[in-house]
Amino acid sequence: MRADAGGGGRVPLHRSLLVRLLAASITIAVCSVAATAWLAARTATSAIEQEQGQVLAGDARIYNTLIGYAAAHTDWSAVRPTLDRLAEQDKRHITLTTQDRRPIAASGSVSAAVSGATLPARASALVDPLRADPTLVPGVTADGIDPRAVGPYRLPEAERAELLGRVATLQACLRNIIGAPAPVAETSSGRPSLVIGGSNSSREKTGASCGLYVLDIPTRTESRALDQLNALVGDCLKRQHLAPVTVDLSFAPGASGQKAVQRCVDTARREQLAPHVAAPALLFVTAQSGSATPGFRLSPANTVRVAGVAALVLLLTVAVTVTVGTRLVRPLRALTAAARGPAQQRSRVPVTTNDEIGRLAAAFNDLSERRERVEDQRKAMVSDVAHELRTPLSTIRGWLEAAQDGLADSDEAFIDSLLEEALLLQHIVDDLQHLAQADAGRFRLHPELLRPRDLLDQSAAAHRGLAEAARVTLTARTEGDPMLRADPLRLRQVIGNLLSNAIRHTPPGGSVTLRCRREGDRVVIEVADTGTGIDAADLPHVFDRFWRADKSRSRRTGGSGLGLAIVRHLTEAHGGTVSASSVPGQGTVFAVTLPR
Repeated sequence: MRADAGGGGRVPLHRSLLVRLLAASITIAVCSVAATAWLAARTATSAIEQEQGQVLAGDARIYNTLIGYAAAHTDWSAVRPTLDRLAEQDKRHITLTTQDRRPIAASGSVSAAVSGATLPARASALVDPLRADPTLVPGVTADGIDPRAVGPYRLPEAERAELLGRVATLQACLRNIIGAPAPVAETSSGRPSLVIGGSNSSREKTGASCGLYVLDIPTRTESRALDQLNALVGDCLKRQHLAPVTVDLSFAPGASGQKAVQRCVDTARREQLAPHVAAPALLFVTAQSGSATPGFRLSPANTVRVAGVAALVLLLTVAVTVTVGTRLVRPLRALTAAARGPAQQRSRVPVTTNDEIGRLAAAFNDLSERRERVEDQRKAMVSDVAHELRTPLSTIRGWLEAAQDGLADSDEAFIDSLLEEALLLQHIVDDLQHLAQADAGRFRLHPELLRPRDLLDQSAAAHRGLAEAARVTLTARTEGDPMLRADPLRLRQVIGNLLSNAIRHTPPGGSVTLRCRREGDRVVIEVADTGTGIDAADLPHVFDRFWRADKSRSRRTGGSGLGLAIVRHLTEAHGGTVSASSVPGQGTVFAVTLPR
């Protein structure tokens, strides 16, 4: 298959190897990006959710601890160790400020004064045991008062010991009734209580049998605190024109269920406990780097997931690449095997696609055909050269052997015959040398500005004697006076070869015309004869080496068969072209077209 059979134009986009490679690369990239994006989203979401849970849990622990500290202390002067401990546990930085953002204390080596200047715009929480967040602090009811804030309700050791004695007596009673000791629970104020299982009715029955009500009787300390609380509640109710109520240790407003009464109770409790707790403070929890939102690190499980998906993407990428690469390499291997085949073997590869590789295969097949033609021409040329040289050498050898045997006289005719054969042999060798120089690209041109009219006149004068001997009329004619830049010696050799060829093939009484004219930016030199002409089937071969139309013609009268090949090489070296046109029986015209 020839190269032009595959088409000399551009490869259609859908068949282009470049487009296919780009499509494969884009597909692999899209799949990789999609898988990476999916994995990153899933992993990041999971890690963020996990980190957020850890952050929220840590923040709740910090908040709960500081609320408990504030409930048990009247100020923040000794909170620094607690902040350091919490910061070490959660790898965070904790800062407390007043509500007007004046520093109170901070964790770590950074001073409160310095940390207060670099705090986030928004605080993490407000630490106030009298207005705690029920969702973050266990045991806090809707009133927001932390049960650890006991203030005047904290029992002294004597009263606590007295209550523990009652508990021991009641435990013995309960052991006899339920067969097991009841566990003791103690509130933040130091008041003990017994935990009895079962339903409400069974607990009430058991409690009545053992007299558990004695644990509900307030102590002297608690009675003083309750009197103070009821006075505060009474003042609040009086201002709202409500009936007075009595509050017990449950801090419930008796049978009244009015919200206004409950608000008065809550307000009175906060007023009573305020001197016994730390002042409200703003809490700032930040990362150790100072940012408000801490970063997160992938867990081992997430790391394994990332590595697994990355390995899967890599495996798919390798599989797609190997598949595409194999399909692309297969025809290239066929080309390599064909190129490495023996020189005498006809190397052909199948053309299965119409992309760049398919066209490369077609070009390779065309190159193989041209190589075979060149090899055939080389073999024919060697044979022709041997035949051309054999004829004059055989003639010279025959005459010399005849002279040696005394069969021929060494007279002037003998010498002329040997000289003629030597000149013919020299002519063949010179032509071969010229062709060798042309093939090697060693033609040395020395162009100069010249008039073709002068060159034609010189060539005609040099060949006029040969023409007269052959009884052929030789004329030269130039239209106008064009100028030409060329090597005069090489151009004279071109014209001389064409004239010699025309004179040899023109019968006596014929004519050979050498003419020149200008056509646009080119100069055309023609050699026209009235000879026998050349068949149309033979015209494409007239410039081939050792080619003759008349195979039966004498080698001596037909020349070496290299003159027209030399004409073509010399013309092409000048950047021109040479062509031949002929009408059998009427004559032939050789045209040399050269750029000005």
